[in-house]
Amino acid sequence: MKRGLVVAAAVVVLAIAGVAGWFASGWYGGSQVAKDTAFVVPDGASLSSTAAKLEDEGLIGSSEAFLLRAKILGSGDPIKAGEFLVPAGANSATILDTLQHGQVLRRMVTVPEGLPSIMVHERLMAEPLLTGTVAVPAEGSVLPDSYDFERGETRQAVLDRMQKAMRDFLAAEWPKRDSNLPVATVNEALSLAAIVEKETGVPSERRMVAGLYTNRLRIGMRLQADPTIIYPITKGKPLGRRIKRSEIMAVNGYNTYSMAGLPTGPITNPGRESILAVLHPAPTKALYMVADGSGGHAFADTLDQHNANVAKWRKIRRERGEIP
Repeated sequence: MKRGLVVAAAVVVLAIAGVAGWFASGWYGGSQVAKDTAFVVPDGASLSSTAAKLEDEGLIGSSEAFLLRAKILGSGDPIKAGEFLVPAGANSATILDTLQHGQVLRRMVTVPEGLPSIMVHERLMAEPLLTGTVAVPAEGSVLPDSYDFERGETRQAVLDRMQKAMRDFLAAEWPKRDSNLPVATVNEALSLAAIVEKETGVPSERRMVAGLYTNRLRIGMRLQADPTIIYPITKGKPLGRRIKRSEIMAVNGYNTYSMAGLPTGPITNPGRESILAVLHPAPTKALYMVADGSGGHAFADTLDQHNANVAKWRKIRRERGEIP
């Protein structure tokens, strides 16, 4: 009799252990996730609705079984809204932990230095994971950088961060500017920085270019910056052809060939280094510059020096077959 009871008890224990093992293996073992998969938890979603969504998307086998095991074996912490990356091979325990404690998956949108606002707008509108519409931002109001965002976030929210970054940067750097600059306001500094941004692609030249234009502004000499001719025509996009004589002579609020002083406003969104170059220009007497054939510029203090540099540049171009 006693032996029979012992055997029966052992059978019960084994059965319970087997059920417990099966129950636990459905939580900690096995996986429906064949590859890394992005999963979105909507705002206000409950664990029940999320489990149903996990089942619909093939990440778990049964929402009912998931919920039962989550109640007994999982954490009681709430799940978070957002997009999460569920790794390949993730079991149910890993999936719940990811939704409760994992980092929300964030995407990136990049604004390169010197990207005009019309193209910032195009870039935001072309991002399919953002929502809503947004107007073309004011030129010079966006700080070039890479900005992260969540799937489903509004384009306006991302643009707001871009513009706040510019305001914060200017608020920090404008008070540190050199004394006796010919730019009296932040908008004037941005306008000059945008020209510097467009006039050189060589980072080490930025302060020198800023110094040259600072000198011109001080003496009332026209800036004669080609990008200011192009801006009213294309809003900062590449012109795709040579500038026409009529465009050089055009009178408007931007063309620095037909007027002295700064343009009405920025012609692009300048980056941090171009802004800093304008706030701290190189100490130089240079008034002229021309391409030097290596991607940079040759600078000159006098017109005679400049004409000699121009002759060298033309010789290089002839040798390259670019001009007769």
